This record gives sequence, structure tokens and C-alpha cells, in this order.
Amino acid sequence: MKKECLNGKQTAVLRQSDKPIHLKRRENLQITTIADRGSYDMVVFCHLRWDFVYQRPQHLISRLSKQYAILFIEEPIPLRQNQAKGYELDEISPTLHILRPKVHAIEEIAPILQSFLRGKSVDIAWFYSAAFSVLIPEFDFGTIIYDCMDELSLFKGAPKELIDQEKFLLAETDIVFTGGSALYENKNNSHSNVHCFPSSVDQAHFERALTDIPIPEDTKNIARPIVGYFGVIDERIDLELLNETAHLLPNVSFLMIGPLAKIGEQDLPRASNIHYLGMKSYDFLPNYLKVFDIAMMPFALNDATKYISPTKTLEYMAAGVPIISTAVKDVVRHYEDCTYIVKDSTDFVRAINEILYNKMDDREDKFAHILANTSWNMTVKKMSELIKVVVK
Repeated sequence: MKKECLNGKQTAVLRQSDKPIHLKRRENLQITTIADRGSYDMVVFCHLRWDFVYQRPQHLISRLSKQYAILFIEEPIPLRQNQAKGYELDEISPTLHILRPKVHAIEEIAPILQSFLRGKSVDIAWFYSAAFSVLIPEFDFGTIIYDCMDELSLFKGAPKELIDQEKFLLAETDIVFTGGSALYENKNNSHSNVHCFPSSVDQAHFERALTDIPIPEDTKNIARPIVGYFGVIDERIDLELLNETAHLLPNVSFLMIGPLAKIGEQDLPRASNIHYLGMKSYDFLPNYLKVFDIAMMPFALNDATKYISPTKTLEYMAAGVPIISTAVKDVVRHYEDCTYIVKDSTDFVRAINEILYNKMDDREDKFAHILANTSWNMTVKKMSELIKVVVK
């Protein structure tokens, strides 16, 4: 992986498997002439950072980059006081570049993108967030795809204009993909070409937890049994449920792995048996899963979780770990018969005890059948077939 700065200098970046490990990024303070990189077949607009939690956009776009030359554009990096506009660019592979604009607003991405395209057309524009739809009138995109992975307008701090921006995006879009069944039902009446592609899994990666890989150093002093979670820790997590359950089961350790978003350290419940280990590399999540006796998805049932289809459900399954979840609609719909669905801390305690002490449960036996029918490779193949139909 190479990293490019505006002044043309490069810094080396290490790679492990297919997942990039980023070294310290350089500051870029001025927009200058860009050397010709050749044409991009696809431009992706995403609200998530590529090097944040490795999830749906990274899984799909990295695989699609084997078919298309892709420029992946993140939301702007906030400018510091007196800092000039610019950008950062990472080369994940010869066919996948990550652009991080340093501008005040999304609209100001247009001249940066124009300088990258150098007057060349782009066959496909792929949107993860409707906030980027303000750029559509500035470019002649051949085909527009909306991969709706979340109902972003319901998230904490979402701008009010996002609803109107999505209406505009849907009017311009040729095909819509949704990240789950509940989202599909929500969008199906808003567009004539909507297809449901729920979150999938890299089974081979996560079933490494079933092998003799080492457990991480920062888990070795955590008492077993361990009930674990990995993912973003934000307003979607029912922190009160976590707190109550931890206090009811002082001899069980609750392990939270992932970065904080839109909440602070002061919002987290604290107890001697609740452990926060921060964000971990996707490469090493199987090592952490190896210490989970039980995997949990303690989601709050609120607007932000109304349409989610948690990717981690299948990742937990691939590691063969029993799963406890609150009653998220898509989890109940698709996985009720192989997960433990709980509504409060009393249910949560009961489910933990049942898993730990009732060895006759057969829920995990159903994981293999579910996993055999899904993979990110399979999802990309089906998406690609649909894309070929709509590409102009």
C-alpha cells in the first residue's frame, strides 16, 4: 500500500493479508496539480472512514476493486484554525484509492474530485450517505448506486436536511441496495429497483477463533466466563442493560471491544467486571472471539437500531460462539431460532446461565446451515450481476 501527499512524496505503509495497516498520515495543506492516475470506473462516497471499524463498505468495495478502478471518498476531515484546504490519499491497491478531503463542507469536495478526474467521465457513482448527493449536479455520472446500509437520518446528531437529500438521491439513483430486510421494506416504496443484501461474513476469517491462534495479551488477566461484544460503542448500545446485568452477575466478565462514537467515557457504566479494551484491528478479532464464552449484542431498541442488520451476528456464528441479543427486528426475523433474544437484565442473566450450565442446547448447530448460504464474495457476485444490467 502506498500513501501519496500533495507534494508528491510517498511514505511506505505495511500490509497484512488484505487489510491495510496505516502508518502516521502526513498533513496536506494546499491543492496542487495531480499527476495522472488513469481513469476511475467507480467513485464511492462514504460517511465512514476506511481505517475505522472494518465493515460493509470495506468488505464490498475491496472486492469490487478487483473489477473496477475505484476512488473511495470519505467525509471531510475538519479543518483546524487557519488550515488551508487539501486532501490525503491512500493507495490500498493499484485499483483502490482512498481520498480524505480537508474542506469545510461536502460541497467543497467538487473541485478536488474534478482535479482527480481531469475531465474524464466516471461510469458508476456509489453512495453510502445521501449527504454527498449535493455533488451529483456537478458531475456526469453514468450510473448511480445507493447502498443503504443504515437509516442515517435516525442517528444521533443527524442533520435535518439528510431526509430531503435522500429523497433527491433516490430520485437520481438507478439501483438501491439495502443492508437488511427492515431497510428493504422501508425503501422499497421509494424506488422501483430496490434489492436486499443483508450483512454477510468472511467465514474463513472468523472461524480462525476455533483454531489454536493465541489469545490477546490484554485478555489474559480477565476472569472467565467472558461475555463479549465487538463493534462501535455508541447510542445504539443499551448501556443501562449492560450495567444492570454486570451487577447481577459479578462473577461474569463483560468485555467491550471497539471505539466510542457520539458518546464519551463519562457515559460508560463502570464495574470491576466490565472491561473496555478499545478498538482492535479486524485482523485480530478472531483472537478476541476465542476468549468469548458468549457473544452479546446488547442493542437499545431505539430509532438508531430500528433498521440495523448487525454484521457481527454472522461473525459470531462463524466463531461458533453462542449469541445473546436484544430484540433487534432483523435479528429476531432471521436468527430467533439460533440466538437468545432478551428484553431486560433478568432475561439476560437467565440466558447467560442457560448457556453456561445447560449443555444440551442445539442453537449453535444451526449456524453451519446459515453460514453456508452467505458470504461477502457471494453478495458481490450477485450485486455485480445487477450492476451490469443498469450500467449505462
